[in-house]
Amino acid sequence: MGSVLLTRRIPSSVLSRLQQTHDVDVHHGDAGLPHDELLRRVADKEALITVFTDWIDGSLMDAASRLRVIANVGVGYDHIDVAAARARGIVVTNTPDVLTEATAELTWALILGIARRVAEGDRLIRAGRWKGWAPDFMIGTELRGKQLGIVGAGRIGRAVAAKAPAFGMTVAFATRGKGPREPGMVSLDELLVTSDVVSVHAPLTPETRHLIDRKALVRMKRSALLVNTARGPLVDEEALAWALGERLIAGAALDVFEREPEVHAALLTMENVLVVPHVGSATRETRAAMADLAVSNVLAVLAGDPPLTAV
Repeated sequence: MGSVLLTRRIPSSVLSRLQQTHDVDVHHGDAGLPHDELLRRVADKEALITVFTDWIDGSLMDAASRLRVIANVGVGYDHIDVAAARARGIVVTNTPDVLTEATAELTWALILGIARRVAEGDRLIRAGRWKGWAPDFMIGTELRGKQLGIVGAGRIGRAVAAKAPAFGMTVAFATRGKGPREPGMVSLDELLVTSDVVSVHAPLTPETRHLIDRKALVRMKRSALLVNTARGPLVDEEALAWALGERLIAGAALDVFEREPEVHAALLTMENVLVVPHVGSATRETRAAMADLAVSNVLAVLAGDPPLTAV
């Protein structure tokens, strides 16, 4: 019987699969597991089921000499030192595919919400400041006939793009490579210059940190909207606040932030900014599927079988 540490709660139906064959230690707090406590509790474990808020580096792996698998509940794994794990013979897995549609749906909720000023209107009514209908009141932006620029042509970016025809939008994908381009692929600069909505779906790497910076924001249309449902540090929030303040772009909608749960203070004062608390995969169906896939990876590795979705 193996031993497993879960840094966050998962659905009981999924947890029971683990408990049938393994000793399971679950962190039940609403906040993340403090790093020193994580180091202590992982020390005797063979498997670690983790989330993106946990920093998993070589020192943690050295503290857990029995560790065989790190199963991330999520697609992005920038919080895990994969090279350190590989050097120590530890398998790292993630949960691709199962959260694609939920995140794509949330992206469209943000696109529609910022284009049609939904949250702004909600705040207005709740504050008792709505004085009635007027022909020039709360004018938003129509999507039909506009270009959606996708930065990051992976599973989620392509799922977002697949829904664009329903809203009458054309799609362009940004590519950073210099090889042959697929149809619809353009340079990042061309995408920024020509797109009416720029939606960010790239992975976070040292090369993509602050991919959307002052230089990028200046290249965008003054009427453009920026959406980020990928990783917060892809967008320089200081630069974004500056660009919005200077009216260089029309608005932004963010599900992720540079220093979560902190949000740049200036962004919170702007009516043309829509913010939601990192809920891209937050549906009952998707969160259960993510946990189930992470558990399946752990069960496979501890049984001596290949993982289902190795990084």
